[in-house]
Amino acid sequence: MAHPKRKISKTRRDKRRTHYKASAPTLSICPTTGEAHLRHRAHWSEGKLYYKGQVVMEKEILA
Repeated sequence: MAHPKRKISKTRRDKRRTHYKASAPTLSICPTTGEAHLRHRAHWSEGKLYYKGQVVMEKEILA
């Protein structure tokens, strides 16, 4: 089993662990629709899928 050669201080250990705690997710405003969405993610708006302000896909309406 692995055994540490030197003791890692509490401060050093805690600094490493702080990076896992993220604050609120960063939101962007779509230039086309004006809706807030997660950055670098596609989002649905009025039956259309937008990515980088452009329509990627339209939802088909089944009758």
